[in-house]
Amino acid sequence: MRKILLAAALLATTPFAASAAETMSYTFVEGGWTQLQLDRNGADSKPKLDGGYLRGSFAIAEQVYVFGGYSMVSKTYTWDYYGYNGRLKQELRQPELGIGYHMPLTDRLDFTTDIAWLRINNEAKLSYDGEEVDRLKDHTNAGRATLGVRGKPSARTEAWLKAGYIDGSDMDGTWVGTLGGQVNFTQAWGLVGEVQAYDDVTQFSVGVRASF
Repeated sequence: MRKILLAAALLATTPFAASAAETMSYTFVEGGWTQLQLDRNGADSKPKLDGGYLRGSFAIAEQVYVFGGYSMVSKTYTWDYYGYNGRLKQELRQPELGIGYHMPLTDRLDFTTDIAWLRINNEAKLSYDGEEVDRLKDHTNAGRATLGVRGKPSARTEAWLKAGYIDGSDMDGTWVGTLGGQVNFTQAWGLVGEVQAYDDVTQFSVGVRASF
């Protein structure tokens, strides 16, 4: 009798577990590796700055969420100048904060839109033989607005596509596009990958996401 009751309980909860696996969470944290690739007006040299990122999202209502993130990438150039060891280190730091809205189009597809503030901090340090001789800093404040779709091709995969516009101080307004996806190991944990491109910048990111 106990076995029959246990089997009935498992069968009763199966549809709920399946539907939970197919829902998309807008509350999560993630982090990993990121790379910025700069295209200098079609030049053969395309500097690549590597680093890491952290970001998260939190649902504050049924269809509204807030999000934020921080990334830092850097690249070091070295050379010899008449016996002096020259070193130039470039760092880019970018915090962002925003709010978004999503609306279901089907059981597995959402329409999404968001707006965000971001700040691009650029710093370059020049040194010879380990002694710093110069440092340059500048920053750009910008706003970004996007719209797109986010869906689940299968119970263990996710994909999203967004297009929008970014504009700010010391930069010309330009279109921005984002393509990303996730493969879930469990209902909570997944591997994410994303590509974002605007103007002469392409950013690649790979990380781990925990959804709640």
